[in-house]
Amino acid sequence: MSGLLRPTRLSLLVPVLGVWLTGFPGCAAADRPPAPAPAPVTITPVTVPEAPPPVEPVTFPVMLGIDVLAAEGFAAVKGKTIGLLTHPAGVNREGISTVQVLHRAPGVKLAALFAPEHSLYGDVKAGENFKDALDPRTGLPVYSLHGDNRKPTAAQLKGLDALVIDLQDIGVRSYTYNVTMRYAMEACFTHGVEVVLLDRPNPLGGLKVDGPLLDRDLMSGVGAFRIPYVHGLTMGELARLAATAPGVLPIPDEVRAKGRLTIIPLKGWRRSMRWPETGLTFVPTSPMIRDFAAVVGYAMIGLGCEYSGFTHGIGKEYPFRGISFRGKKPDTLIRDLEALKIPGLGYRKVSVAGANGQPANGVYVEVVDWDDWNPTELSFHLMRLACVYNPPNPFAKLPAKETRSFNIHVGSMQWWQALTRDGAKVDLPGFLATWRERTAIYQQQSRKYWLYP
Repeated sequence: MSGLLRPTRLSLLVPVLGVWLTGFPGCAAADRPPAPAPAPVTITPVTVPEAPPPVEPVTFPVMLGIDVLAAEGFAAVKGKTIGLLTHPAGVNREGISTVQVLHRAPGVKLAALFAPEHSLYGDVKAGENFKDALDPRTGLPVYSLHGDNRKPTAAQLKGLDALVIDLQDIGVRSYTYNVTMRYAMEACFTHGVEVVLLDRPNPLGGLKVDGPLLDRDLMSGVGAFRIPYVHGLTMGELARLAATAPGVLPIPDEVRAKGRLTIIPLKGWRRSMRWPETGLTFVPTSPMIRDFAAVVGYAMIGLGCEYSGFTHGIGKEYPFRGISFRGKKPDTLIRDLEALKIPGLGYRKVSVAGANGQPANGVYVEVVDWDDWNPTELSFHLMRLACVYNPPNPFAKLPAKETRSFNIHVGSMQWWQALTRDGAKVDLPGFLATWRERTAIYQQQSRKYWLYP
């Protein structure tokens, strides 16, 4: 069937894929003495091909995984009792919720709903936990995966033949939907439930990769894959990586080998396509990511506003695109930012109505050259600049909880040690050069998981 990826037997050498387990060449983990190479193993966990599917003509709008599933008569879930992990951005290309589509699908029994951070309805703030509930539209139970549990329990999965996952990610490692997906895969593989992944575009495209790779010791609920901060993969490709590469899922290899993953790929999507080029309407993925501009900003300044004194947003406008720093006028910020000569960026002063009728002023960051733009570079300049604006070093004074939060988001203890030691004199060019080398290696190695040209 077109679109539905057929079963295949994958013979994978652990020494090749072990890079996902121990770190990429040039990473800190690679400095350790190499372990003896284990014998080759054969695994059969996924219904995906060795190579990307044949190139097809671009269609507008792009067909999402849920659209392809429907076009194929719901064949991948026909006759099955299923659960659905999704959120408000889980819609088809006509804007109809995947919940509604599957609830009405002939021959399919939708029995339970699962919700990631921000809830099934997108009305919970970042980081806040929420309880299980009943969905008023369908009467189905809604199990929270951002409350007492971070992954489906055996009881919640009981009676399900498959868990369908339809989550719109934004291509950034610390955005928690890819973490929720990985945790759900672990639970399903452990309890013998098939995973059906409905793929969606990476809004930043599939060619941009940037920032530090995640240290193994810093894996957490905001970083469950050892990938760069901007990773260049779709959710389907990340799922393929998780199911295929030893050590990504913290479950025994024999359990992973029995796991069942079916990916329903996009049609018409190419790696060079950013969200505006897909022909799709952007549905807010969380309260602060309301449009594509905020997606770009999250990748660009999210880390730079972590405990630095910089804030994102001007008033309630321009989340992750407008920045300010207490006591610094926008003109001063623009002068100092322009002096850094960061490739691909421009800056302009903005003013909006703020609290108590007073204007809120700040700097809007523009991407003026997408090809030259390195998504995370500005964030690390903001950290260094924070040490200039708030001497001697605001990061060196962080309590343990905030230090932990900073590091699990950024992902690099080497950067933290250098930043807290050297402050404004930190060798940022050296780190940027090293990260570029490592992300180039990562991008080449990750090609084996690509589903799209």
